[in-house]
Amino acid sequence: MPETNETTTPETPQPETAKSEPVKTETARPETVKPVLLTIDDDADVLRAVERDLRRQYGAGYRVMRADSGPTALDALKQLKVRNDPVALLLADQRMPRMTGVEFLEAAREIYPQAKRVLLTAYADTEAAIQAINAVKVDYYLMKPWDPPQENLYPILDDLLDEWKGAYRPPFAGIRILGHRWSPDSHRIKEFLARNRVPYEWLDIETMPTDGETRRLVEAIDPASASLPLVLLEDGTRMDKPTNADLAEKVGLRTRAELPFYDLVIVGGGPAGLAAAVYGASEGLHTVMIEREAPGGQAGMSSRIENYLGFPTGLSGNELARRAVMQAERFGVEILAPQEAKSVRIEDSYRIVTLANDSEISCHALLISTGVAYRKTDIPSVERLAGAGVYYGAAMTEAISCKDEQVFVVGGANSAGQAAMYFSRYASSVTMLVRGNSLAASMSQYLIDQISQTPNITVRTCSRVLEAHGENNLEALTIVSETPEGAEGSEAGAGRPETVPASALFIFIGATPHTDWLDGVVARDDNGFIYSGPDLTQDEKRSRAWPLDRDPFLLETSVPGIFVAGDVRHGSVKRVASGVGEGSIAVQFIHQYLSKLSAS
Repeated sequence: MPETNETTTPETPQPETAKSEPVKTETARPETVKPVLLTIDDDADVLRAVERDLRRQYGAGYRVMRADSGPTALDALKQLKVRNDPVALLLADQRMPRMTGVEFLEAAREIYPQAKRVLLTAYADTEAAIQAINAVKVDYYLMKPWDPPQENLYPILDDLLDEWKGAYRPPFAGIRILGHRWSPDSHRIKEFLARNRVPYEWLDIETMPTDGETRRLVEAIDPASASLPLVLLEDGTRMDKPTNADLAEKVGLRTRAELPFYDLVIVGGGPAGLAAAVYGASEGLHTVMIEREAPGGQAGMSSRIENYLGFPTGLSGNELARRAVMQAERFGVEILAPQEAKSVRIEDSYRIVTLANDSEISCHALLISTGVAYRKTDIPSVERLAGAGVYYGAAMTEAISCKDEQVFVVGGANSAGQAAMYFSRYASSVTMLVRGNSLAASMSQYLIDQISQTPNITVRTCSRVLEAHGENNLEALTIVSETPEGAEGSEAGAGRPETVPASALFIFIGATPHTDWLDGVVARDDNGFIYSGPDLTQDEKRSRAWPLDRDPFLLETSVPGIFVAGDVRHGSVKRVASGVGEGSIAVQFIHQYLSKLSAS
């Protein structure tokens, strides 16, 4: 799951022993984390001697840590568990106050069950050591003194460490998210990281009974003191229910512009915005792109695009976005994401954009390519379960969770069809609910053919959701089919509500432009889509809003120097290829505008 860079590594809390000797830990996480060898003894001289011998023999390949009591060592192990650091060996003295060596090794086994456990004993404790081998599964016991280590220590530990390395499987090295499936905040964080191509590992707290590693992590964290979902960063930092903005800062996403002025500012990072960024920067325009969520826009959420020119086997929206971002950055485009444009004002030849953090960027040419968002339903029971079984868009991060479950998809356009095909690989059944009487009016024929050939996809036309059921998550849907008898999709009967079990509902209805921030600035239609070019001159009221003697350029809005491209444009074709085309064409008109501006 590809589903990560400026970070400040905080000081790792260091628990203290009864003698106020801190456990030796490392705050910065190296690229390759060495497995830990942890030795515990309340005798300071013995502790230093063991540490010295371990470092001398194993320091090149392992981190050697020490603690002077069992409780302190357990605290250190919990920190290491949260950091996802491997522990290879535990070497504990038997006779210690507060907690014996056997008691420590037994407790440590719950945190790191694969670590090799060695008991350090005096001659008088050999019987206890032998019993511990059977009772606590101690791997070995060593007699004090162990000198010389070349004969009495290293050969034994070499065998144990070789055995540990043979069974060791490196943990996931990246961000981990601990939460539960039906949490809207968990869904939000997973979607945010996945769409920004930040690798992460999802740990579902509900799987604890069957997933021992998740259970051990939860016990180490003490979730009663945390607000789930919990994000654990590579450096050991934990973030309780972070906002997207806070998370973006931690993982190194850029949200602040480097300069106050650019030749071209692009608001919106879908196919149109990315194409404009590539063409603008490659042709010498100093360009910055502002994207509210993640580069790729709505197209970036598509599981498979199979009719895009040049990719005969298709590609995912995420892969298309990744390639476009790499291309734009290669030409020097600054990409601010997640970041949002809050308003724009005109001052002479400058167009000044105010961002959500109240900073400002000015430019001579501004391109609006904010695309559209899926429309929310007006059904209260559906909205109540948003993020807890009800999702807007493809939400591919939830696909694996839908394995062997009943999934419903609302919508009849390409995005809905692509999602249905994707979820059919995991779910036991996928039901498409389409308001129209067929898919042909809004879906490409290749998708219609694929859907008809997929046995676990059912299409119910002229159907809609009446109600969603479930206390904390979606459990069932009430659906009504208004198809006349004998027509396609009439198997449920005409007008008879039916309640069916459902684990997930994915909604792809309508297209709402995000243009409220442009209210009073550029001319828009009743639905918020932006007028441009000939649309401004063919209507008398709109033509009066155009201030210049020349006609507006093809993709120029009612404000000279502000252009529009992609789905947010009035009359646009809602396809990826057309968005890319408009974005690239817009740059040509922007060049013409800038040349006229410099000549005046």
